[in-house]
Amino acid sequence: MRQFIIALATISLMQSPAAYSQLTLERCREKARANYPLIKQYGLIEKSAEYNLSNAGKGYLPQVSLTAKVTYQSETTEIPINIPGIPAFAMSKDQYQAITEVSQLIWDGGAIRSQKKIIQQSAGVEKQNLEVSLYNLNERINQLFFGVLVIQEQLKQNDLLRAGWQTNIDRVTAWISNGVASQADLDAFKAELLRTAQRSTELAALQKSYRQMLSAMTGEPADDGVTLVRPESSVPVESSMVNHRPELQFFEYQKDLLAGQRDAIFSANRPKIGMFLQAGYGKPGLNILNNQFSPFAIGGARITWNLSNYYSQKNNVSKLGINGQSVDLQREVFLYNTNLASIQQSNEIEKIRELIGRDADIIALRQSIRKTSEAKVGNGTLSVSELIRDIQAEDMARQEKSLHEMQLLISIYNLKNITNN
Repeated sequence: MRQFIIALATISLMQSPAAYSQLTLERCREKARANYPLIKQYGLIEKSAEYNLSNAGKGYLPQVSLTAKVTYQSETTEIPINIPGIPAFAMSKDQYQAITEVSQLIWDGGAIRSQKKIIQQSAGVEKQNLEVSLYNLNERINQLFFGVLVIQEQLKQNDLLRAGWQTNIDRVTAWISNGVASQADLDAFKAELLRTAQRSTELAALQKSYRQMLSAMTGEPADDGVTLVRPESSVPVESSMVNHRPELQFFEYQKDLLAGQRDAIFSANRPKIGMFLQAGYGKPGLNILNNQFSPFAIGGARITWNLSNYYSQKNNVSKLGINGQSVDLQREVFLYNTNLASIQQSNEIEKIRELIGRDADIIALRQSIRKTSEAKVGNGTLSVSELIRDIQAEDMARQEKSLHEMQLLISIYNLKNITNN
């Protein structure tokens, strides 16, 4: 029974809001993608392609047409021969005809197959273009997510500085009692404490704004009660630096579409073979010697070949070739720019690592100077203003170390985002 209660309590904790009080960078990206209105375009593209494919496939179904006409001729066929006992024949100048034709395509030179292929390739291009737009959300999420983390680090450092000011206020209060310091010295520390409190207020307001924007993009709570999990700071190895950006697949889909359009040009210029059946009613019918309304029917095979399409075939194919060269050029420019951006970020990572390597030594030296200054002020051999300067210098060194660590993390994930690794 005791084990059952423990298990039940564990499940309750897992389902409680506390279990969802953390947000990772990957989850933010996933939720931003799912929450972005443009994601609905995927379904619209697929539905549109489905309808277009269905319409293209109906080209194999029997085609039915109905035509009717009434004509009046100024002159008609006559038989100018008088045969005894047989009245002279002359067709009526008014003629009537209604025809229903059913045709069945037998071979279209691959035109419908090419049309279906183009529909599928066009849908692929549209979806991949949408994928590019959605991938760009990652950069915006990175800016907001790391913006919150940077502000959090600044708030931590500010809290440490406030604690330091308060400690020195307590010391100066004791020094005043001993006659070592004056009220002006105490007021100077209080002013610095208030200034630090103001800075905390500014940072808290800025962090609230970042969190609200992050929540709006992800559709997830991101207020102060939600912890943003700091990502790992591992740098991508050279073997994983292959460019996997969705733009590259977009260029490939564009080339495939151009190839499909080229096939469609040749398919459209091939002959078409089909069968047909006509059923009609008119005056006259098939027998022009019978000047009465009568039904008729005609059936057979038909071949059509529009040779005039060859006039423009070469130019159309050449235009597609130019479009293909344009796509290749866009791909080359994209790779060129991403390569430059990768080199820049890699150098930035190396620079920041070197800075971080010296930050600890700087902080240790600034801390030693500050402690010495505190002792000198206590002995009356150093002014309070000089101590304040040394405290601010130590705080600046700590803030720079914190900032460098966050800059390193941001640069690493910028590099990952540039190559989609």
